[in-house]
Amino acid sequence: MTNQTFEQLKKTYESGRTRPLAWRRAQLNALRRLVTENRDAFVSSAMADLGKPAAETVLMELNLVAGEAQFVRNRLSLWTARHPKAMHWMLQPAAGWTIAEPKGVVLIISPWNYPVLLALEPMADALAAGNAVCLKPSELSPNTSKLLAELVPQYLDSEAVRVVEGGPKETGELLKCPFNHIFYTGGGHVGKIVMRAAAEHLTPVTLELGGKSPCFVDRTADINVAARRIAWGKFTNAGQTCVAPDYVLATPDVAEALAERIAVAITEFYGEDPKASPDFGRIINDRHFERLCKLLPVGTVPPEEPSSPLVQVASAVGAAMDMVGRRFNAVTTGRGGAGEMAGSANNAAKPTAGSNMAAADDDATASAAVEPSEIHKVPGVFDLAGRIVCGGKVDRAARYIAPTVLYGTSPDAPVMKEEIFGPILPILVVEDAESAIRFINKRSRPLAAYVFSRDHEVRLTFERQTSSGALGYSLPLGHLLSSRLPFGGVGASGIGTYHGKAGFLTFSHVKTVVTKPQFPDTLRLVYPPFNEAKAKLFDIIAKFS
Repeated sequence: MTNQTFEQLKKTYESGRTRPLAWRRAQLNALRRLVTENRDAFVSSAMADLGKPAAETVLMELNLVAGEAQFVRNRLSLWTARHPKAMHWMLQPAAGWTIAEPKGVVLIISPWNYPVLLALEPMADALAAGNAVCLKPSELSPNTSKLLAELVPQYLDSEAVRVVEGGPKETGELLKCPFNHIFYTGGGHVGKIVMRAAAEHLTPVTLELGGKSPCFVDRTADINVAARRIAWGKFTNAGQTCVAPDYVLATPDVAEALAERIAVAITEFYGEDPKASPDFGRIINDRHFERLCKLLPVGTVPPEEPSSPLVQVASAVGAAMDMVGRRFNAVTTGRGGAGEMAGSANNAAKPTAGSNMAAADDDATASAAVEPSEIHKVPGVFDLAGRIVCGGKVDRAARYIAPTVLYGTSPDAPVMKEEIFGPILPILVVEDAESAIRFINKRSRPLAAYVFSRDHEVRLTFERQTSSGALGYSLPLGHLLSSRLPFGGVGASGIGTYHGKAGFLTFSHVKTVVTKPQFPDTLRLVYPPFNEAKAKLFDIIAKFS
């Protein structure tokens, strides 16, 4: 079935059907109608899959897809036109230009956390570039996947745009097909699988991955504004956002006050009981719920099954001993130890080929040795995960984890060993901006980094001395929302970019075209044989080149 789908798309593309600008504009108009006319259906499917609030689905998914489709549609004439380029004077008379042409048949593999946005936004860029498109939605958001499979053929050209549902098996079969480009959003583990499969056909890839996006705050920042923006960026979609602040590095003079102010902001956003708030989402499935529970301080999460008082006491004692043992080991060794860290990374839950999970990826989050002086140890905090400032409450049946702020987290804590991808925010106390930069640079390059500081030198230092997919000053998630800014990672956090013109170019081949009249044939000057006169001419040319 997947091979038949590919062959049909290939046949359509080779017929030239997708190349005319009229066809591209018609598809982009239809894509806008698809999301605007089915708003309630998408809201319902996202609620069923993720418990996602309606406002988040509309603002952070549907509106962004409609905006991207309109943005690229309005600029097609400019982007697809010939762009003249100057030719070397030695070749005159001559002319040159570049032109963007479609790559062909492209595969888009989308994740579950933003199941509409991350499926249809890259599709808008691919259609703008004139490609035939095969979309593989995540099976972990089955309601949205089913809805996309129903709506896409109703609105878009069914011979040029296809949706393939399924899990790892179907994804694997698609990856065997010789697509002309593969666009994957998810975790690094599956990203490697995609890249290996693409290598069989020398297919170019775009990998939108993840990582632990840091957030630095110092005393020059407005703590109230910083707290609200960090809380918004972190807890939108229950923390299941690839560019959410993963952890905070705060200087000693503001760290505790910041933690408490973020707790206040959470109450302002979601009320005294976030579980009852219509604006706070849920964890995607039981596996990721249990993974997140293990990142909380020891003893925070009650056992899954009720137990006798004796077992409860024994569990509490064991948990306390485990906590003291981990703290003692960290103090005596200066860190958790390379072996312990490797074991943690190797034993972390990894997604299947169809899960498209941007979290729990050992490749993007394995941390190097951290100098003890870079992170301050907070007195009175005994668990490596830190002290719970707010949150920590869970409900397995509802897959609910309260927005949680941890203060005084150790870099050796499990919560610092993988991308969190959930509503848990650790705050580490760091000496200064230079210490924060050293800490960040010893880890894999993240998808985003955020800085809350009004000190120009601090901002400039972060810009020049750190590497990340994007850098935001006092603004988390901002680059995610703009069609004018390229979005993508670097290193373990991704390959390539999209949004707006960057997305159009990702799905295009920019072809160089040159022309030179046959008369006069000035190239006769460089044809063999090479005599002494030509040698002198070459010397003169070299002096002016």
